Amino acid sequence: MTVERRGDVAWVRLNRPDRMNAYDAAMGRALTDAVRGAADAGVIVLTGTGRAFCAGGYLANLADPDPEELRGMFFASLELFDVIRTSPRPVIAAVNGAAAGGGNELVVACDLAIAARSAKLGQTGPRVGSAPVLGGTNLLAISVGEKRAKEISMMCRRYTAEQALQLGWLNAVVDDDDLEAEVTRWADELLALSPRYLEIAKISSNVWWNACRDSYVSGLGMLVQAIGSDDMREGAAAFMEKRAPRFRDPR
Repeated sequence: MTVERRGDVAWVRLNRPDRMNAYDAAMGRALTDAVRGAADAGVIVLTGTGRAFCAGGYLANLADPDPEELRGMFFASLELFDVIRTSPRPVIAAVNGAAAGGGNELVVACDLAIAARSAKLGQTGPRVGSAPVLGGTNLLAISVGEKRAKEISMMCRRYTAEQALQLGWLNAVVDDDDLEAEVTRWADELLALSPRYLEIAKISSNVWWNACRDSYVSGLGMLVQAIGSDDMREGAAAFMEKRAPRFRDPR
């Protein structure tokens, strides 16, 4: 992970392109520290290195899970999203590529989201032996509607940036080469405003995030109880082996 200051804008860049910027507990904590440490900037931008924004949690952890390590990753995700939401500064997701699973929930957690035209977004949970309880099954419905959010979180489809924009999931879509320039324009517009009253507007707008908070915690509790389940192991193994999962018959 790298943090670059461009004037009053802090660019926080996920930097594990070898695994599409998927994060484990340690990387989640480092990202949390980076966002928290950038509170003296005027605007914070989150983006990725390479062809992905973020592929979510590192799925190798699910194929042969260590319960304490995995619990740490789950709750590190919640802490990261809480830090984004409670930061006094606007946080913009610059979605440079694929945003999947927890990576899409990272987009949902940010205040604003601008995507490159080639970006794809979506959830992966039930396909890989998990569930998107930190935004995908709950807060996303505020943007796209309940039925569409259920489709996104349960069907595990992929959506183009243009489709996501039409659904209210994103604020803007631009050509790939224009992404950083467009994000910079939005950041500059924010920097011209009162930081004190931007903070008030941001924290006040967290009403739906706060209303969903019990859902996040109860969802994490259920995920923790399911650590090591047959479906978790099979889903993660199938993903890593690039094959279709063979889940057992739940009946």
